[in-house]
Amino acid sequence: MTTPVTEPTSPPAQPDLFLAVGWQRIRVRHRQGVGIPLVLCNGIGASLEVLDPLVEALHPDRPVIRFDVPGTGESPASPLPYGLPYLAWVLGKALDKLGVGVVDVLGLSWGGALAQQFAFQNPRRCRRMILVATGTGIAMFPGKPQVLSKMLTPRRFSDPAYAASIAADLYGGKVREHSDDVGELFVKQLHAGSKIGYAHQLMAGGTWTSLPWLPVIRQRTLVISGTDDPIVPRINGRILCKGLPRAVLHEHGGGHIDLVLDAPTFAPVIDDFLGPPRLPRRGRRFTDGVRLHPTTD
Repeated sequence: MTTPVTEPTSPPAQPDLFLAVGWQRIRVRHRQGVGIPLVLCNGIGASLEVLDPLVEALHPDRPVIRFDVPGTGESPASPLPYGLPYLAWVLGKALDKLGVGVVDVLGLSWGGALAQQFAFQNPRRCRRMILVATGTGIAMFPGKPQVLSKMLTPRRFSDPAYAASIAADLYGGKVREHSDDVGELFVKQLHAGSKIGYAHQLMAGGTWTSLPWLPVIRQRTLVISGTDDPIVPRINGRILCKGLPRAVLHEHGGGHIDLVLDAPTFAPVIDDFLGPPRLPRRGRRFTDGVRLHPTTD
């Protein structure tokens, strides 16, 4: 009699956490791992589930932290409008509650603005930064008005058929041949978020720019820019690299959300830039009482 062979099972997924920070209630998902965590800042209106393909493609030992901005996914909308400096402070306090010190940060599109602001406000806490399909805010070169007008409402996150119908014009790149993939991607969101939350994100991004202070961001930075991005033209990636003292540019032939739709192609680029997950050599304590790891290159 033969003994049946059982397939190994994956460890159970970490449950979502809801953190009360700065008059906000933020949903956070923390994949445990080894070494410095990678914090993912999502695009406007998108919940953390949209980033599932990227997280799955990254090195399995790399810790990853992602969250829903107020008014997206399962994070309730903010009671008042906010600016990106405040949201970067909220993110820092959320990391405190998780017991996390130094992090790497990746920002996609609107999340790239938050990533820049976080790096600016936390020069000793942010080790490296990755900016994907993003720019310098109101000082950037915008996409065509007929493209940007499709982003004025969050309808694409709640109506997959509508998302598929506008996907090619809006996102470019691989979406032009696989527009239905966008609808399926957004179906993964548990909730579409709120209109007021989306409006708050629009206002926060519409009153912000990083252009004056880019030269003081000393973190090593990887800028990923698509040559077929209707929302953020490729010139914006080059401007970021000109302004950031330690930036390198990775251009690709795709569009605005190829990072998610073609995650297996981009994950090795990100892993190579961040280096292999490993335990820090030693800790260091700063005056705020948070245990931080040294920022080594």
